[in-house]
Amino acid sequence: MTGPRSAVIVNPSKVDDMDLLRRIITSGLEEAGWPEPRFLETTPEDAGRGQAEEAMADGAELIFACGGDGTVMAVVTALAGTDVAMAVLPAGTGNLLAANLGLAGDAATGVQVAIEGGRKRIDVGLVEDQCFAVMAGMGFDAEMLDATSETAKKRIGSLAYVGGGLKKLLDKPMRVRIVIDGGPPMPRHPRTVIVGNVGRLQGGVRLLEEATPDDGKLDVAILSPNNLWHWLALGLGVLVRRKRVPRMETYRAERVEIQSNRAQPRQLDGDLIEPGKSMRIQIKPKALLLCVPRPASDPDLTYDVSATREAAKGVRAAAEEGQ
Repeated sequence: MTGPRSAVIVNPSKVDDMDLLRRIITSGLEEAGWPEPRFLETTPEDAGRGQAEEAMADGAELIFACGGDGTVMAVVTALAGTDVAMAVLPAGTGNLLAANLGLAGDAATGVQVAIEGGRKRIDVGLVEDQCFAVMAGMGFDAEMLDATSETAKKRIGSLAYVGGGLKKLLDKPMRVRIVIDGGPPMPRHPRTVIVGNVGRLQGGVRLLEEATPDDGKLDVAILSPNNLWHWLALGLGVLVRRKRVPRMETYRAERVEIQSNRAQPRQLDGDLIEPGKSMRIQIKPKALLLCVPRPASDPDLTYDVSATREAAKGVRAAAEEGQ
């Protein structure tokens, strides 16, 4: 056996066919000459952090995170600051890091990415004791997640977030003070503040054009639309990738503090956390060793993922033959 020892942290509630998933992973790794991985399931009490720590203590050199945003974030938190690599196997209805890797719900391609050996050290953000790889948000983005039902996500996927967003589109703005790298407080009345490490939202929409995952900086977007026309102008500006988007301010920072006059909904990597009046975010430079499509040096994590997807046909075929 020439490959690294690996483990799979899987959320069983997000996987429709656990037997097929096991075949995809084990057959793909066996074909590549890797040892058989250990499978550890998450629980309602532990979204994956404890399981990842257990796998590392058992000698795992690479950990597959298989589940939704909460599972991936828990594994990121466990692995940040270590030399253990993480590979993403998307499952469920949404996964922000998988979207930024171009995986789009395809476990076989995720296995192939790990096998091909593209590795990149990326920054992670830290909020309290939790790490995120993609973005943190306070305000409308978290409200949208909260207003989107699991049933709708299972039926129509990422489009369900549009319905959730429409329910909250014309709610009142927040009253916040934002501090960038210890500078003077900036009073604002935004609908949301998003602090990102990479730029893509659900559906592949790129909100933060300048975001680079390994530059030691977080990208801050303050969105302040006050009516439907403001939202339309902002959305169009993002979709057509204008350099200056109406009703959106952007900054770059290592530390960001958001303070509100009342508790606001909050999210990390598309997973809701407890509402709060404040959010303190800092960067941990190059803390996570991530499996990425090759060439690993490209700043766009989705670069040439189509070639990896093509190569993954062998992984899928081997899994199907085992049925």
